Amino acid sequence: MTELWVERTGVRRYTGRSSRGAEVFIGSEDVEGVFTPGELLKIALAGCSGLSSDQPLRRRLGDDYEATIRVSGQADREQERYPLLEESLELDLSGLSADDLTRLLTVVERAVDQVCTVGRTLKTGTKVNFEVKDVGGK
Repeated sequence: MTELWVERTGVRRYTGRSSRGAEVFIGSEDVEGVFTPGELLKIALAGCSGLSSDQPLRRRLGDDYEATIRVSGQADREQERYPLLEESLELDLSGLSADDLTRLLTVVERAVDQVCTVGRTLKTGTKVNFEVKDVGGK
């Protein structure tokens, strides 16, 4: 299993890391060159939808199809949560007949609904356990 952790690298600046060598820079909105945690949540959702829909889209559009998934949603600052996230998968579907388009949309929506772990988690909610550990004196 891939290990994930975040290290503090400055004032309101962190680096997220994985045991596979990936890095992502995290910080507040006023810090250049970083993603906010909320932006990462949205990107995770869009990335998950893209990966979940990749196989059915490749089958119908070819390996080199271009796709952009836009995701947005304003935070409710009173509750500190996102009440609504909206995704839009942008594709060139002009080469499909009306019947092929209808079938493709059904297959893609079903794939995302059934396979996108991030989306499924957000839709149903999840329990989060948080603890503070004293690692001084190791």
